[in-house]
Amino acid sequence: MNAPIKPSMLSAVQALAPEFVGIRHQIHAFPELAFEELRTSDLVAERLQSWGYEVHRGLGSTGVVGRLKKGQGSRSIGIRADMDALPIQEKTGLPYASTLSGKMHACGHDGHTAILLCAARYLAESVDYSGTLNLIFQPAEENEGGALRMVDDGLFEQFPCDEIYALHNTPGLPVGQIGMITGPAMASFDRATVTLTGRSAHGAMPHHGIDVMQAAASIVLGLQSLVSREVDALKSAVITVGSIQAGATYNIVPESATIKIGIRALNPEVRNQIETRLRDFVSAQAQSYQLQADLLYERKYPVLVNHAAQTERAREVAAKLLGADNVVTRGPVMGSEDFAYMLEHRPGAYVRLGNGLGQDGGCMVHNPLYDFNDKALPIGAAFWASLAHSYLQ
Repeated sequence: MNAPIKPSMLSAVQALAPEFVGIRHQIHAFPELAFEELRTSDLVAERLQSWGYEVHRGLGSTGVVGRLKKGQGSRSIGIRADMDALPIQEKTGLPYASTLSGKMHACGHDGHTAILLCAARYLAESVDYSGTLNLIFQPAEENEGGALRMVDDGLFEQFPCDEIYALHNTPGLPVGQIGMITGPAMASFDRATVTLTGRSAHGAMPHHGIDVMQAAASIVLGLQSLVSREVDALKSAVITVGSIQAGATYNIVPESATIKIGIRALNPEVRNQIETRLRDFVSAQAQSYQLQADLLYERKYPVLVNHAAQTERAREVAAKLLGADNVVTRGPVMGSEDFAYMLEHRPGAYVRLGNGLGQDGGCMVHNPLYDFNDKALPIGAAFWASLAHSYLQ
């Protein structure tokens, strides 16, 4: 049975929040891309050590894990925050805007890091529990699979966790609300690079060549039938052609073309089906146009699946903290998240933290005008503190 949440927990965390808003702004001003999070990990490690955590560095290259054991309890819980930024030129004009050209915290990972640090201090100084708290500060969530690197480096062998949790800020969800869903919550993400090789020719005499442009156009158009006519309409999948690169001028049939494709699915079987059919389809198209096709298919992030018991635990904690009306069903979405790797190894849940609406936190992530909403910071920190206290009490 879950322990009751201390009524003063949210107000106590709110009293700490200004310090961590300042830390968030500091991280925001100096964004670091995947596996470059040296300054950020230094800050995280220094703060955790000052609050009495046992700090371990190096998992996943620039990852940091803070462990704090209290009492004699055998239970252990892991909470993860991502630290990396994006290669985007910031356009917010904020006083704490990025000082580094072409780098920006456009997904709110600065907020996630500050939230977990705030919770870390509160849990260390103000909460009695019996068990082990593992706070995981992960590098390289954006495209590079830092979660898998940490798992492969022995994260759960060195820091056993009965359960594992993470959150992400969500523009469009009001501040003060938390959303979640049991089961598939975020899509898998794979990418395919198709290189077509034909024969170049003068544009006036295309019959002397083998036209890769014709084949590329046919492939791009035909790919959508793999979803619309072959995947069950009740099972979501998306195929996106993000890039076609071929030729350089008006009057030359190019020799080669490269097509870059993103593939997402909410069901592992659908994921496998699309890979098989995409390979067959590209091969058949190449044969029909009498040219060569080379396909590089890369499996990236798996489907993120929230476990039922842990999602219910998170829901109960959030309801006690914020009120049942402020806990909503949210998802699934076709975006992807490498926390899915951790959920393949330990039961847990990934929840959505309201970032606000309209001009007050509603700007979508991965946008040069985005900013994490500081009003959400104490909500997230109090949720983490409540969840850890509930499980380890």
